[in-house]
Amino acid sequence: MTGTALVTQQGTTTIADTVVQQIAGLAAREVHGVHDLGGGAARAFGALRDRIPGASASVGQGVSAEVGEQQAAVDLQVLVEYGIAIAELARSVRRNVVTAIERMTGLEVVEVNITVTDIHIPADEPVAGDRVE
Repeated sequence: MTGTALVTQQGTTTIADTVVQQIAGLAAREVHGVHDLGGGAARAFGALRDRIPGASASVGQGVSAEVGEQQAAVDLQVLVEYGIAIAELARSVRRNVVTAIERMTGLEVVEVNITVTDIHIPADEPVAGDRVE
């Protein structure tokens, strides 16, 4: 038997890819500067799903994961807030995702690949007041 927490003399614990996807999605969203996860199509589908009563948001949107017996690899698609240093953000996201997955699952995270799919530019706030004088 190996010495991991997932394989013991008492049995084996299997962690589904979707569990790691959800952990990674939540951990990535915790980082300041991450506006959303997913590419354009995934975000459009998510916006449509949000309008359906009773539909739940997918925390794994924009995340794919491969899970082995002892290791995991994660790919993230990130929409970044305008003005955020992307390299620094990627380091923070990677660190947060690795820490969360390793702490919660006991798996070794061998890689976290990040693709910045877009930049979120905040819309100008409408000016309050009369339009006509």
